[in-house]
Amino acid sequence: MVGGDAPRLIAQRPAVPQVRHAELWMVLRVETLAWTPQIDAQLLAALDRWQRAGNRVAGVQIDFDARTRHLERYAAFLKALRAKLPTQYKLGITGLLDWSANGDPAGLAALAGVVDEVVVQIYQGRHVIPGYQGYVAKLGRLPIPFRIGLLQGGEWTPPPGLTANPRFQGYVVFLLKP
Repeated sequence: MVGGDAPRLIAQRPAVPQVRHAELWMVLRVETLAWTPQIDAQLLAALDRWQRAGNRVAGVQIDFDARTRHLERYAAFLKALRAKLPTQYKLGITGLLDWSANGDPAGLAALAGVVDEVVVQIYQGRHVIPGYQGYVAKLGRLPIPFRIGLLQGGEWTPPPGLTANPRFQGYVVFLLKP
């Protein structure tokens, strides 16, 4: 939303991807939770286009920087979005590293019944968050399946026991533009 403009969906790639060898997630970088029915319709139409192009679309990932203290409000938005998505699609989100240490248990629990996974980002911008190890050690608090979002070329040392966590699903590497 720019200076009072109505929220809108803006495609960042000119064409529908055509990837046969892997499942795809449609990622939406979201700046506002004030979605209109038009945005919902555009999202559903885009998912349909991706599917009709022969892609195996796993789901939609919402990339929104929801503040740690507003997780319940974010969960309400996601619950409404989930109800609009066809059942074959998963719903994933990116999550702030701070959620693991300071997320309100009620807010985290509200997300657990709505999203299929969260990709916890250990970086901000183009830099790994200093002291990420302390936050990652508390990921056991997340009642949601999660992946660790790594920064291409960034620092990463997995904490002991991470792979033993039954909700740990692996890694996602976020690529940097040169």
